[in-house]
Amino acid sequence: MDSPAARPHPAVPPKAGPSPAPVKVTVIVASARHGRLAPDVSGWFTALAALRDDLVLDTVDVADRELPGSLAALDPVAVALRPRLAAADAFVLIVPEYNRSVPGPLKTLIDSFQSEWEAKPVGFVGYGLSLTGGVRAVEHLRQIYAEFHAVGMKDAVLFPRVLEHYDAQGRFPAEPEGAEAAAKLMLDQLLWWALALRDAKSVRPYGV
Repeated sequence: MDSPAARPHPAVPPKAGPSPAPVKVTVIVASARHGRLAPDVSGWFTALAALRDDLVLDTVDVADRELPGSLAALDPVAVALRPRLAAADAFVLIVPEYNRSVPGPLKTLIDSFQSEWEAKPVGFVGYGLSLTGGVRAVEHLRQIYAEFHAVGMKDAVLFPRVLEHYDAQGRFPAEPEGAEAAAKLMLDQLLWWALALRDAKSVRPYGV
């Protein structure tokens, strides 16, 4: 007869820890042009993201606000916006492709800040009139944000020939299944990086 010490002990499942606080995601709507499609794209994305309970959203629309007029740290417009960007754990940019690159107002906004972007993940929702679907703007943004030591997500949500993504009643997107799957993939990556970087910075501030 086996002794008690020789009997295998049943595996004890690890205790589940507390759920992490929701990730704070700031969505930046990058187009300010009259007649822009950005409200349709951003409206779809933010409504979809709001269904998740692992993130909270804050939206900054370049068309609704004055942009900094200088690169000075004490520029009053930058000072007013800085706390919102600094509080974000992650960013998602809703960006059209203009002339193979990014809209000018977005570049002004990005260049007006520094540490607010550092060591945070950035996701992209791109769109355009051509077959590239904003991918060239997204690729430029990856390079720009790398300068700030931010982490650009590999997978993006792209809408090539964006006008074809409206149905006969003007609803966007006409076929949401593929776009929703792409958004979920990007957001899952974004939140993984956001939690990993948030935890790491709680132990050791970035750059120290």
